[in-house]
Amino acid sequence: MNIPLAERIRPKTLQGYLSQQHLVGETGALTKQLQSGIIPSMLFWGPPGIGKTTLATIIASQSGRPFYQLSAIDSGVAAVREIIKKAKKSDGLFTTKNPILFIDEIHRFSKSQQDSLLSAVEKGLVTLIGATTENPSFEVIPALLSRCQVYVLNSFSKKDLEDLLKRAIAMDTVLLNYDIVLQETQAILKLSGGDARKLLNILELVVISEISEVQSDEKQKVVITNQMVQHKVQKNTVLYDKTGDQHYNIVSAFIKSIRGSDPNAAVYWLARMIEAGEDIKFIARRLVILASEDIGNANPNALLLANATFQSVTSIGFPESRIILSQCAIYLASSAKSNASYEAIKKAQQQVKQSGDLSVPFSIRNAPTKLMKELGYGDNYAYAHDYENAFVAHEFLPEEISGTTFYQPGNNAKENQLKTYLKSLWKEKYDF
Repeated sequence: MNIPLAERIRPKTLQGYLSQQHLVGETGALTKQLQSGIIPSMLFWGPPGIGKTTLATIIASQSGRPFYQLSAIDSGVAAVREIIKKAKKSDGLFTTKNPILFIDEIHRFSKSQQDSLLSAVEKGLVTLIGATTENPSFEVIPALLSRCQVYVLNSFSKKDLEDLLKRAIAMDTVLLNYDIVLQETQAILKLSGGDARKLLNILELVVISEISEVQSDEKQKVVITNQMVQHKVQKNTVLYDKTGDQHYNIVSAFIKSIRGSDPNAAVYWLARMIEAGEDIKFIARRLVILASEDIGNANPNALLLANATFQSVTSIGFPESRIILSQCAIYLASSAKSNASYEAIKKAQQQVKQSGDLSVPFSIRNAPTKLMKELGYGDNYAYAHDYENAFVAHEFLPEEISGTTFYQPGNNAKENQLKTYLKSLWKEKYDF
């Protein structure tokens, strides 16, 4: 069997695990749990190729527990129930060491699929370890999330990746047959995108494609340079990689096409992502962000439609969701644009960092107690609804930054109306 390099050198213990010292170090949470023998259900949240599966297998191995593994991509409720059934049959054997059920890409499980796990996790029939590249707060149902510890796995540093390359060269039984020299690493690190699995795949590809078929008593030398890596990998790169540079390039093209009001380009790049199997909720989230960042009050309906799109694709799924995404992308691309809200909060945050925690004016402070009222909290506050058109000039900013303008309405029909209205209220106080 041709076992990949990443599998051949997969660490078997926490001591052999690279990075994530906040979890696997001497005082790390997972280290402490394995020492105590008490393993809670947990979720590993981190980028692809960071070692989530490896951690799960190490925990099962070092705790002496049966290990079941599923992938949310090709497993359903039936597969989950079958494993729970096996766990129930083994309940007498594993009263203190219940089986570990590892579910990769658990964020791809539907609500009903996640619901099927609840009872077994709650009763302790299985210890769930879920792996996800998406924020569990959004992708895992609250009932299941509340029963799991969430551990964040950080991206590999450059040193981590270089150490992994050196470890593979020094330890792998296949690579030891060659004299491998890491002369340059920039290209191989960049092409891996921080994914350890991909990094090792590229290393193996480069070495195998470089070695000569001529038999020799001496070890063949393989010198790894940036140019050599680029040349060898160029013929093997996929057109769309959901974790690499091409992924971000196409997402960028999609967003910039909508921002640039080109519905044709927007729907093309959307099609590219759909055909590559991109997560529909990832696409929908980007549309929600864009609706506020790039359209904003030039067309407030854009955010409503984008949010409705997110809710719709979450409940419907493929293939019908492609139509909803297309409608939303075309609408946003065809809408008037304004980044005024984005610029306003950016300026306001800069002001806060520059001026610090300025005091809230006494007139607009909350006064829930008698003492606060005696101290002047809420004094001279003018209740807007007591005045004509529900407006009266009042000072709402700290004295030190009075009159500072953060929001500059964009030059479009909707915001021009807002500008005229605000100007009529505030006269020369603000620079609208």
